[in-house]
Amino acid sequence: MYTGFGTIVTAAVTPFGADGSIDHDEWRRLLRHLEATGSDAVVVAGTTGESPTISDEEKLELVRSAVDELAGRLRVIAGTGSNDTRHAVELTRRAVEAGADGILVVSPYYNNPPREGLVRHFTAVCRAAGDTPVMLYNVPARTVVNLEPDLVAELAQLPNVVALKQANPELGQFVEIRSLAPDLAIYAGNDDTLLPMLAEGAVGVVSVASHVIGDRMQRVVELWREGREAEARELADELGDVIATINTLTTNPIPVKAALQLLGFEVGPPRLPLVEATGMQRERIRAMLERHELVATHA
Repeated sequence: MYTGFGTIVTAAVTPFGADGSIDHDEWRRLLRHLEATGSDAVVVAGTTGESPTISDEEKLELVRSAVDELAGRLRVIAGTGSNDTRHAVELTRRAVEAGADGILVVSPYYNNPPREGLVRHFTAVCRAAGDTPVMLYNVPARTVVNLEPDLVAELAQLPNVVALKQANPELGQFVEIRSLAPDLAIYAGNDDTLLPMLAEGAVGVVSVASHVIGDRMQRVVELWREGREAEARELADELGDVIATINTLTTNPIPVKAALQLLGFEVGPPRLPLVEATGMQRERIRAMLERHELVATHA
C-alpha cells in the first residue's frame, strides 16, 4: 500500500490579496504553518483552494511555489480534475512538469458520464500523469457522480492509481472498496469520518480542519495506531466541535478562511460566487477557537 502521502493531507486554501490576485507570500507562510502543525502533504488547487475560480496558470503558479517552499518535506498534490477530459489531461501534464508529487483527480461533475466514460476519463488522466502517483476523489455530494466500489477497484488497476479520497460517508461502500482493492490507500474525505474510517482501515484524512488542528488530528491517528482506542475517541470527540464549526457552518472555504484570519493569516475573502463569512458566522468561529484555546480572546 502506498504511504507516500502520509496521514494528514490538508486541502489548502488559496490566499488572495486586496486586489483579488493570489498572494504568494502569504501562500508560502500558510505552507510553513501547515508543515509546523501536523500536515504530511497539501492539496493545491482543490475545491477548498477554490479551483472553480482560479485559472490554470494560477494553479500552476501555486504548485511551483509550493514545490519550491516545501522542498520535498511535504508532498505537493495538485488538483487537476475537470469535467472536460482534454482539460484535465493537459492540466495534469503541466502540473507534473511543474513538480507536483501527486495528482488529485475528482470525478467529472455536472455532465454525469456513464461508467465507460468514467473509465476512459480516469485512464486518460492517469496516462498524462506518467509515473506520478494519482489519488482518485469521490465526492458525490458535489459531483452527482458516485464512484461505485467495483469501479474504484477497476480504476485501482491503473499503474499509478495509489489512493482514494473517499468523501462518500457511507461506511458500507468504504468497507466494500477495502475488500475489492486492498492495496489502495483510502483517505477519509470528510473530517468527521476520520475515526470511523480509521477503524475500517483508512490511512488518514484529506482535511480542511487541519488548517487549525492538524497536530491534534495527527495525534488521533497516532493514538489509534498505538491501540489506545479510548484515548483516540476521546480526543476525536473533543475535536468534533472544531470540525463541525469549520465544515458545516457554511460552504468551505468560507469558514476556514475566517478561522485562518482570526489566527492572523491574511488569506483574503473567497472569490465570487463564494463570499466572506457573515458577522454572526465569524463570531461563532471566534467562540469556537477560544473554547479550544486556538486563538487569543483579543484576536
